[in-house]
Amino acid sequence: MDYLVMIQARCGSTRLPNKVLKDLCGKPALQRMIERVQRSRLVDEVMVVTSISENNLPILKLCAEMGVRVGVGSEEDVLDRYYQTAKLIKPKYVIRLTADCPCFDAGLLDMAIEQMDESVDYCYLMGEEFADGLDLEIMKYSALETAWRKADHSFEREHVTQYIGRHPELFTIKGIPSPIGDFSHHRWTVDEPEDFEVVTRIYEHFIGECHREDFNYRDILDFLKDHPEITEINSRFFRNEGLEKSIREDRIVKSGESEEREGI
Repeated sequence: MDYLVMIQARCGSTRLPNKVLKDLCGKPALQRMIERVQRSRLVDEVMVVTSISENNLPILKLCAEMGVRVGVGSEEDVLDRYYQTAKLIKPKYVIRLTADCPCFDAGLLDMAIEQMDESVDYCYLMGEEFADGLDLEIMKYSALETAWRKADHSFEREHVTQYIGRHPELFTIKGIPSPIGDFSHHRWTVDEPEDFEVVTRIYEHFIGECHREDFNYRDILDFLKDHPEITEINSRFFRNEGLEKSIREDRIVKSGESEEREGI
């Protein structure tokens, strides 16, 4: 397998509980996300990775109904969750997405894949140019394995690609720029109630009024250009709040390599 998409999902969000299962124009937000990713022309499989928690059983049920495979692992060590799941399949590349991005654009994913080459270990959309909620990361399985073995900070274990991004001496890293310039002031992720209101308004327009499931990021921008009041709803929030909190609370933990040495 060349390209395996792994969507990170859980029900334990504190700011917006059960956000991945909230109804979004007739379907759970996670289902909307999965279906949008499945529009990719180039990926081989889309699966979900969640944690060992009874709270996440509805995610397993939804994925079973959709015929989507699920990997289950550590609640806090998300890097281990990704690696242990990917190790069973050993794809050439792992694509990391998060379930709180129901406006995800599979066209951007295909664009990024087409710009990959054998020398690149890790590829990402440049977050300072794209709307928050279009995030994607592509990494070689070998890079994921190295990060799993070496990462020993808690924020590196919680945020899967932090070790890779902070060690350019070990990995060849490529940022993909926006093809239309900077539109990073838009926020289409779902972390707060206001975020969900924005995404709901987008979906109500395209699904409810236009009866279109295939809308892309350019369509959303055109719609919001005529409705700037929608963009204002969640404009007070900033991206990567969760990562910044994890860095503030960072501590040294066991890496995969240390666990192997101890025979765990």
